[in-house]
This record gives sequence, C-alpha cells and structure tokens, in this order.
Amino acid sequence: MFSVLDNRTYRHLFFAQVVALFGTGLMTVALALLAYEIAGADAGVVLGTALAIKMLVYVALSPVAAGFAARFPRRGFLIFLDLVRASVALALPFVDAVWQIYVLIALLQSASAAFTPTFQATIPDILTDEDDYTNALSLSRLAYDIESLLSPVIAALLVGLIGFHWLFTGTFAGFLISAAFVVSVILPTANIETAISPLQRIQNGVRIYLKTPRLRALMALNLTVAASGAMVIVNGVVLVKSKLGLSDADLALSMAAYGGGSMAAAFLVPKLLKRYTERSLMLFGGAMLPTLLLVFAALYSNLPEQAIWPALLVSWAIMGASMSAVLVPSGRLLRNSAHAEDRPLVFAAQFALSHAGWLIAYPLAGWLGSAASIPQTLTVLALFAAPAALAAVWLWPKDDQRFIIHDHPDLPPDHPHLVDSHGNRHGHDFVIDGLHPNWPDR
Repeated sequence: MFSVLDNRTYRHLFFAQVVALFGTGLMTVALALLAYEIAGADAGVVLGTALAIKMLVYVALSPVAAGFAARFPRRGFLIFLDLVRASVALALPFVDAVWQIYVLIALLQSASAAFTPTFQATIPDILTDEDDYTNALSLSRLAYDIESLLSPVIAALLVGLIGFHWLFTGTFAGFLISAAFVVSVILPTANIETAISPLQRIQNGVRIYLKTPRLRALMALNLTVAASGAMVIVNGVVLVKSKLGLSDADLALSMAAYGGGSMAAAFLVPKLLKRYTERSLMLFGGAMLPTLLLVFAALYSNLPEQAIWPALLVSWAIMGASMSAVLVPSGRLLRNSAHAEDRPLVFAAQFALSHAGWLIAYPLAGWLGSAASIPQTLTVLALFAAPAALAAVWLWPKDDQRFIIHDHPDLPPDHPHLVDSHGNRHGHDFVIDGLHPNWPDR
C-alpha cells in the first residue's frame, strides 16, 4: 500500500490531506467547547445546527463548485480554498455569539465542499495505474481512521496545557501546511470542453451519476453507511455512558474499535479487489451493515449486562470493516465511470449525495436515541438501511461491463472521448460504464 508514496506528487497531496484532517479534528473538539462556553446547556443544539449547516452546504454547493472549478487551474484553486479555510479557522476563537459560529462554519464548509471533490478527482489523473489508485484509496481511508483516533487524544492533551481556544491555531496551521504541500507540486490540468457552460457541466455530472447503474447502486449503499455510522457517532456516547454506565475511556475504546475495524479492512481491500469485483465486495459490505445493527439489537436484548460491552466492541469493529468495504472501492468505481474531464463532476455528485444520506441519518438516529430504547433504535436504523442494501443489489447489474464502446463519427479525431489516457486513438468513444451526457438512455 505504502509504495504509492514513491510518487512525489501524490506523496505531497497525501500529506496535505493528513495535516488538513488533523487540523479539522482539532477544530471539532474546540468547536464543541466553544459552543458550550457560549450556549451552556444548549451547546448540543448549537452543534447539531452547525452539523446540519455543514451537510446542507455539502449537498447544495459541491456540484455547483465542481462545475465552476474546472475554469480555474487546479493547484491555484486548491491553494485558494485552503487559505479561505485557514482564515475562517483563525476567526473562530474570537466569536462571541451563536450566529457567528453558524456563519463561519457555513463559510468553512463551503470551501471544503469545493476542495474535497476537486482534490479527489485529481488523484486518478496522477495515479493512472489501477493498483496504485486502489492503494491510494486505502491509504486515504487509513488517514481518516487514524485522524479520528488520534485527534481527540491530542486535543485533550492540548486543552489541559494551553486551553481550547488555541486548538483553532492548530486548525489554521493545518490548512496553511496543506496549502504549502499543494504549492510544492505541479498538478495535471483538468481536461474540459470549453464550449460547455458551468451550469451545463453541473447538469451533465449529475446526469452521468444518475444514469449509471452501478453509481445508482452506490447512492443506495451511501444510505446503509450513513444509517450504521450515525448509530455509532450520534448514539455511541448515549449507549456507552448512559445505558452501560461506562467511562470516557470506554467511549474512546468503542470508537477505537470502530476505527480499528475500518483500518484493518482498508489494508485488506487492495488484496481483496484482486480476487473479487467491486460489486461483490461493496454489496457484501452493504449487506453486513443492517445485519450487524439487527444482530446487536438482539444481543443487547438477550445477553446479560456484563456481556453487552464486549459484544458492542466486536459489533463496532465489524461495522467499521464493513463500512470500509463499501467506501474504499467507491473511489475506483467513480473513476471508472466517467471520462477524465467529467470526473470532478461525478466525484462532486457522490460527495453531495453521500452527505445527503448523512443529513437524513443524523437527525433520525438522534431522535430515536432520545425517544426510543436502544434495541428499537438499532432496529429502525436497520430497517432504514436494509431496503437500501437490497436496492443496491437490484440496481447493480451482475454482468456489469467494464468498457462500453460507442461510435461517434461526428466527433473530431482529437476529441478526448476518442483518445485514451495514453494518447492512443481508438476511433470509438470508450467509457467505463458511465453514460456520456449526450447518449440516449439504455
């Protein structure tokens, strides 16, 4: 997996991602403490609203930003967005009203909604070998998991030493260092058709996504991931501390089990994809998620109290692994479903649609956690996820073709749809099971 870091451009972008992730992790802890300082007992409402703003911005702005981003050089655009995020992070310690938190979070997440899909769509243009790209996806998943494990620990240590306001300085530094890493490399230019307007590009990206069967299946799998993940993220603290009466350290251990399972799967996925198709692996992971919710609901209701805790750790670990089985191959699936010039739009569509699932799952899990028992909450979330998993099986054809060839005699010889990534002309429009926006429905 780590051999992909031999590529200098990718290595610098990966480290840019890592430092930005850790900066964001510090901000998450600092923001919770800032909300408590300003709102007191209503801090949960403030954080819930800020999270809702984040998801709404992601859903609404990422496709729009991708449509216009292609008009700018990738490197300059990413640097600009990092600087915007750094500026917002620097302003957060000085807020003294709840509305100011909401405005600054909306600004920061707007920049992230443009940054992340652009960043993700750049990687396959750097790593053209499929095995290298798969390893990069696993490495990216690993970075997210390590950040989720280490950032709270580092933040807890720093809060005791310097106070939480200074954590925002770490976020500011993270975005600046990320920008510096991007400055240090030359990124491939996005290949676009200049005659197409940004609005038309946005429409084309969403249309490609929704007209590609396996991407419709991915949209359904996003819901299964959101339902199970929301149970862990939103109700994990209620389950561990309130229902089981355990400590903060035990809560950290439960999150470590979830992240550890995800990390273990991230290491295994590249090897598994050499033996199994994306369809097999991702549908298996998607089916496991609602199954695990139902199994843990049964265990919680029937096991003696002292056995529930180890059952939770095992369930959370397998759930994290199943989530990675869905998410790690998804980048490869997106890359293989669009031409290079359409990739930023398809990645942006995935970014928006996946967060739309979380926008539904977060409040559902929170409301159920406060109004119903743990087994009932688990069961309802499983019933939310199970139809999505079944829909993914139905939407994703068993005979999913890797290449679909179409003739376009009206296109000029140098049109990007007629030339592969190595510059070889084929005389056909090669696409990897994505539909060109001008093709008829099939």
